[in-house]
Formats: sequence, structure tokens, C-alpha cells
Amino acid sequence: VCDVAEDLVEKLRKFRFRKETNNAAIISKLNMIGISPDELKDELPEKTFIVYSYKYQHDDGRVSYPLCFIFSSPVGCKPEQQMMYAGSKNKLVQTAELTKVFEIRNTEDLTEEWLREKLGFFH
Repeated sequence: VCDVAEDLVEKLRKFRFRKETNNAAIISKLNMIGISPDELKDELPEKTFIVYSYKYQHDDGRVSYPLCFIFSSPVGCKPEQQMMYAGSKNKLVQTAELTKVFEIRNTEDLTEEWLREKLGFFH
């Protein structure tokens, strides 16, 4: 399981309390050390975690800025890599105290409609 760097924790804290009202994202890649070029090509495309601040207009007119953690489980990875990815994801969610955690299988499905539907469960 990868450690969560202190500078990333600080960036996420500042991101959570930012003053801007636009949609914004922090995209963090899961890095492995001690990897050969042959192993590296097995890792493509890179595993990515996204923390997304989304301007959400509620049905009653209120506006909120939920911090969404969006991740995609890598397809075709070895079981050890899948476990490392899952453990690292869980550690980041805990460390950054993220509560709106969404998994997406196909990145083509990542649309505003999909996100609004997921956030609808948190009324």
C-alpha cells in the first residue's frame, strides 16, 4: 500500500476549503517505485485517483461544493497490483476524510448526469 504524502494531504485540505466557486479537480497518480520498463508497460494506462470539487445545485436552489473522490479500478492488472491499488485508495480516502467516494468502470460513463445521480444519494 502506498503512503499518502504529507504535501498531498495539505493540498487536499486547502482544496476542500478553497474560496473559488468553479468546478476543479486534483488528479493524483498512484506511483510505484522499483519498477522495470517491462513492468511499467503493464501499468498503462496509469492508475489515477481524482478528487473533484463540484458545484452542485440542489433541487431547492441551494448550492454546495461536495468533494468527490472518483476512481476507476484498473482492468487487467495482476491480483497483487489490484490489492495495492485498493489499499492505497482506502488509505487516501481515510487520510483525506473523503465521504463521497464513487467508482467508475468505464471512463466514458463519467458525465455530469452520472455525477449528479451519484450525489443525489447524499441529500
